[in-house]
Amino acid sequence: MNSDFSTFHYPPEFLKLLIETVPLLCRSKKDVLLFFRGAGVDSTLTNDIAIVFNTNRDSISKYEIVRTVLIRLNERGDSALRERREIVKRIVEFESFSTCWPEDQLKARGLVAEISRVLKVKDSFTKMYQEREEERIKRQAQEKAKLEEVERRRNELAAIKADLFLLFRESDSHKRGKVLEGVLNRLFKASGILLREAFTVKGDQGEGIIEQIDGVAEINGDFYLVEMKWWSTALGPGEVSQHLVRVFNRGQARGIFISTSSYTEAAIKTCKESLRQAVVVLCTLEEIILLLEQEKDLKHFLKEKIKAAVIDKDPFYKPIY
Repeated sequence: MNSDFSTFHYPPEFLKLLIETVPLLCRSKKDVLLFFRGAGVDSTLTNDIAIVFNTNRDSISKYEIVRTVLIRLNERGDSALRERREIVKRIVEFESFSTCWPEDQLKARGLVAEISRVLKVKDSFTKMYQEREEERIKRQAQEKAKLEEVERRRNELAAIKADLFLLFRESDSHKRGKVLEGVLNRLFKASGILLREAFTVKGDQGEGIIEQIDGVAEINGDFYLVEMKWWSTALGPGEVSQHLVRVFNRGQARGIFISTSSYTEAAIKTCKESLRQAVVVLCTLEEIILLLEQEKDLKHFLKEKIKAAVIDKDPFYKPIY
């Protein structure tokens, strides 16, 4: 029996039920006092009643005894919670109706059944409330986790943007290029894009390194070889063609090119013609920095570019934000 009908007191209607029931379960006034003692009720709540009972038994009824004790228990609030629960427990578990006065047995059974019914209804509402409360707490935790994740990602992207800006101060072009790879790889991962970082491919006949791949990204189940270049001038067809060859040699692979500068018309045309063999998209570092400043999603940005390359045959489409 889990119900306690509030941690402070019995509600009025329930208190009335208890006052009507307990006297029927006890044949005598002495039995009523023993009932409360068995439930752990402190003797300080019944001593004066016992004195009145011992002095003049007819001056107080079983109902008055029960009403007085239960009201006193209510007034004690949380400190008498255990006793209030124990009293209800003893009532709903009462089975010895043969010990009641014969004329009280049916009524006693009915009242005990009613108390049990009320408790079940109360338990149902309590369970519903608890479930709603648990769901509310769960939602709050989920919302908190979402906010924390948003804040974590915002801080991560802010750090990536700061590291990108620092690259413009780096005079060593080789070092700058390697750091650029690392920063952009972090951006891909922070944007929820599966990525294999830079790796090299060696020849089978001892030729040494024959290919340098800056990264491989997985978007919508397709694999994109990523090439990154930090050049001061626009890239021409010769530069993009090297990457296209790597893509073509891998059958179902696709390509993403990221350059700090732009692309010549000839390079764009070369990539457009290559769309017959493989999907390739062209990006600039400026576009990516703009994404970071506006806190836009890189994955969505790349998907828009990919869609334009496939549908409109435009490898250098620039989504508008």
